[in-house]
Amino acid sequence: MGTDSRAAGALLARARTLHLQTGNLLNWGRLRKKCPSTHSEEEFPDVLECTVSHAVEKINPDEREEMKVSAKLFIVGSNSSSSTRNAVDMACSVLGVAQLDSVIIASPPIEDGVNLSLEHLQPYWEELENLVQSKKIVAIGTSDLDKTQLEQLYQWAQVKPNSNQVNLASCCVMPPDLTAFAKQFDIQLLTHNDPKELLSEASFQEALQESIPDIQAHEWVPLWLLRYSVIVKSRGIIKSKGYILQAKRRGS
Repeated sequence: MGTDSRAAGALLARARTLHLQTGNLLNWGRLRKKCPSTHSEEEFPDVLECTVSHAVEKINPDEREEMKVSAKLFIVGSNSSSSTRNAVDMACSVLGVAQLDSVIIASPPIEDGVNLSLEHLQPYWEELENLVQSKKIVAIGTSDLDKTQLEQLYQWAQVKPNSNQVNLASCCVMPPDLTAFAKQFDIQLLTHNDPKELLSEASFQEALQESIPDIQAHEWVPLWLLRYSVIVKSRGIIKSKGYILQAKRRGS
């Protein structure tokens, strides 16, 4: 095991929270990861930041109006709506912006055999509404809601969803009733091809164990994963895309 892995293990053994940032994935082909490798570079922080630092690319303030900054938030292992605010705050910090143009929230995890209901969505949506009202987000949307679910959310919400993503792999064409409802209330229907479970607790722990063999990976639980993209509005070109993840040690 290399020095970097041992140092990472020592840091992780004392941390309670882990933040992972990929930086701009478009830069990965020409960059190497640089993580803290000795105790002199890092003390033993309570929150451990692991970033592909040379890939991080903040938006030039002079170009901000030319860019559309969008994000999709996947809640993985958290029952706390504060995860929503944490994710948005971190995305703004990473990209060097005050506001995200659009945030879509994937359906939160529910128990097997349980149908997604408005009650599952409400705590996360309320936090998104707060972020819109505080001008951290311009527009908010949903993912994989059918017509009934979208209608219930629309009728209840103070800040209405402006979009709903549909996975065409599961339905081939847009459901007519969903299309009609979205048209009536000016909700944009988008498509996506994300798997039902983009990141699971088990897959995260497996990846963590492979990277740092001498840690107790089962102690760590991923809370949320945020994927962001920065697109040049006038040209439709992706300028930047990446992921941010937060995990916590069990019981912390």
